[in-house]
Amino acid sequence: MFFGLIFIVAACNNETEPVQNEELHDDEEVNVVELTDAQIENAGLSFGTVEKKQISGTIKVNGVLDVPPQQLVSISAPLGGFLSSTELLEGSRVKKGQAIAKIENLDFIQIQQDYLEARSSFQFAKSDYERQQELDKENVNSQKTLQQAKSNYLTWQAKFNGLHEKLKFLNLNVASIEQGNISSSIVLNSPINGYVTEVNVNIGKYVNPTDVLFEIVDTEHLHAELIVFEKDVPKLKIGQKVRFTLANETEERMATVYLIGREINEDRTVQIHCHIDKEDSELLPGMYLNALVEAGGALVPALPVEAIIDYQGKKYVFLLSDKHAQGPGEKKGHVSTEKKHDEEGKHFEMVPVEIGNSELGYTEITSSDVINKNAKVVIKGAYALLSKMKNSDDEGGHAH
Repeated sequence: MFFGLIFIVAACNNETEPVQNEELHDDEEVNVVELTDAQIENAGLSFGTVEKKQISGTIKVNGVLDVPPQQLVSISAPLGGFLSSTELLEGSRVKKGQAIAKIENLDFIQIQQDYLEARSSFQFAKSDYERQQELDKENVNSQKTLQQAKSNYLTWQAKFNGLHEKLKFLNLNVASIEQGNISSSIVLNSPINGYVTEVNVNIGKYVNPTDVLFEIVDTEHLHAELIVFEKDVPKLKIGQKVRFTLANETEERMATVYLIGREINEDRTVQIHCHIDKEDSELLPGMYLNALVEAGGALVPALPVEAIIDYQGKKYVFLLSDKHAQGPGEKKGHVSTEKKHDEEGKHFEMVPVEIGNSELGYTEITSSDVINKNAKVVIKGAYALLSKMKNSDDEGGHAH
């Protein structure tokens, strides 16, 4: 009885083994198609090899429109005071030199009085010093008197010059003050052309010198501030072109890499400063953008675009293969009509590949290690082979 069971189990194993081989046979041949020479000619197949081509790479990045510090101005009130008048609103257009606000402060009066007194004393001290110099030449006065006159002159000169600069800083008319016209208010002027982006005050409010009353932006010189990952920074160079679109537009704009940041942020990114090729005053700082940085050309393994097929969401190429010259599963010494048939046709294997950038009809093959450098690749007619393979599968047989 024991030997009988062994015999039965062994018999079952022998019966199932060919089935397993047949399943393996199916898996091995699912991506292989066979064509005769006549079929190859009719399909118009052409062959080539992986070549080295110079293909420009691109880096996808995000960023925002921004303004350089020279085009963003914060307006404050020197010495502080009460805001007595302004007509600015957010979005208002202002010109360089335009009066934008008036500040009242009684301290302004005291500064102008001090200036007039210092001016008068300086003129007197100057005249006295010049007189003492003349007397010194005639040996009439003492050296001590001359030194005192000189010291007095230099002291009042310093006070006069200091107050003169303070009046200029306050934007007060010095010539008018010297004629006796004293004012309790100063006028704030815009230092640039641009648009008002912030208004932080109202009429009658007291403001300190450190308070920002208004912010004005010159939008004629916006730049693109890009955020590039650390791994892509070595690919960047000054002068490279950037193509970008704004979040609310489909129009493509151009910029040029101007500066590359030298500090890596906590999220492992670097700031890239780009100048926009064509200025547009309608653009606003803070607008989001998507950009492609042209990272320059390099010699990379490539194939013609026609050689690469898209099948079920993946990329493939067909290689001329001879590994099926003897059918899988055939034993050595076994002669069959199937082998004779194999020898008459050519086998093509569909191999998955990874691709990179494309340019001038060629596409970079980033997984070129899966293709032997001498392998013959179908560079024309690849989709005809795919159609033949799919039709054979639909008929329930193998493509080859």
